[in-house]
Amino acid sequence: MDDYSGPILEFAGTAIYTAMAASALYGVWQIMVLRSRIKQKRFSNENQAQEFLEETRIELESGNFENVVELCDSPAYWSKAVPQLILLAIANKHRSPQKLKRLLAEKFERDILADLDYRTSWVGTIVKTAPMLGLLGTVVGMILAFQTIAASSESGGGTNPAELADKIGIALFTTAIGLSIAIPLVLLGAQVNVQIGKLQDNVQQHLGEFLEDFDAIRARAAGGTAT
Repeated sequence: MDDYSGPILEFAGTAIYTAMAASALYGVWQIMVLRSRIKQKRFSNENQAQEFLEETRIELESGNFENVVELCDSPAYWSKAVPQLILLAIANKHRSPQKLKRLLAEKFERDILADLDYRTSWVGTIVKTAPMLGLLGTVVGMILAFQTIAASSESGGGTNPAELADKIGIALFTTAIGLSIAIPLVLLGAQVNVQIGKLQDNVQQHLGEFLEDFDAIRARAAGGTAT
């Protein structure tokens, strides 16, 4: 068993380095996807949001629901969260205000936030895993260092301090790599969570403005029909 332990541990060290590199790349990729998704779902700025809402308000007051649908499906807005929720609201305009709000909230949670939460959870997993891989690499490196000491003792020769220091240095280096992966991802993950929070706030604000206009127009239409 001892004859094979050295090569096995050497292979384990290579596998650990590979796993750490893969986890770092995957974490960075998830951060990039998250930023892209958030940017895609948000309005570019508040002026764009207000311009869209004003145009929507004008069409609603004119009773041109088809124009609102076309506006929401236009290239400038089709990927944004609020226009897509407005499409759902128009398709379900027969529902009561309370049921409509609940439907829109569930749609937002299920189709947008759930995907973002799924990806942020992977970033969190990598943040926890990278230091553990580094620690595993340290343990493997220390075992190899002790084996070097044991082999030198059995052969009757002295231990080469340079060789021993090299193995210990490599062992500690894996921990450093693990922390170097985790710390930037923690910071980037926190920044992404702030952006997700801003996305939620913006969607709630802009969708709330639309629903106020939408409910008022529906109330006027219902009153006009009753009379």
